[in-house]
Amino acid sequence: MRILAIDTALEVCAAGVIETPDRVLAQESIAMARGHAEALMPLLARVMNQAALRFSDLDRIAVTVGPGSFTGLRVGIAAARGIALAAGKQAVGVSTLAALAAPFLVPAETRPVLAAIDARHDQVYLEVFGPGGRVLVTPRLAPVPEALRAASGAAVMVGSGAALLARQWPHGVPVPRSEGEAAPQIAAIARLGAAADAARALPKPLYLRRPDARPQDAARLPRR
Repeated sequence: MRILAIDTALEVCAAGVIETPDRVLAQESIAMARGHAEALMPLLARVMNQAALRFSDLDRIAVTVGPGSFTGLRVGIAAARGIALAAGKQAVGVSTLAALAAPFLVPAETRPVLAAIDARHDQVYLEVFGPGGRVLVTPRLAPVPEALRAASGAAVMVGSGAALLARQWPHGVPVPRSEGEAAPQIAAIARLGAAADAARALPKPLYLRRPDARPQDAARLPRR
């Protein structure tokens, strides 16, 4: 299966074409906090050109759906939906947290893996996975003390929130291995996208909190 994987959820703009299970035909990643809308389509053109494929040659498009940047998520999801519609292919959504955790869910490890993204204000987005990728703690926005409790007994903490949790880890308690990945691996997104149930893994944003910028009621004009 040939998968185009797209990730604009966090502070990168990334895409790749993966022929499952593990053959990388092309990939590119650009670190950026803003500007995904301007960067993504030229990046996709370069990746598809490098892979020597047309969009119609793909089997599926996989895109990270969050948690992550509100603007970044909309950019990536809109691109995935548009390409899928034009090429007559399926688009599926992949959790950013699941994609971060996936490379660390190895068969020999029986302890949990915690994926955490720094959500600022001493909060993290988190999800905890057990053996085989079984979800132990569902995706949520949590204050650091709650996240520390969820990470108790974990083998690995991965994601931009891992360092935050490690710095505040209780004294005298063994700290799990910390992998501060800034963004998921494109190959992990592709593998999860290939395995996803297209009827359930819809390409729509996974928002775990309201946006920081919201209209103020006091500024609204009265309706007539």
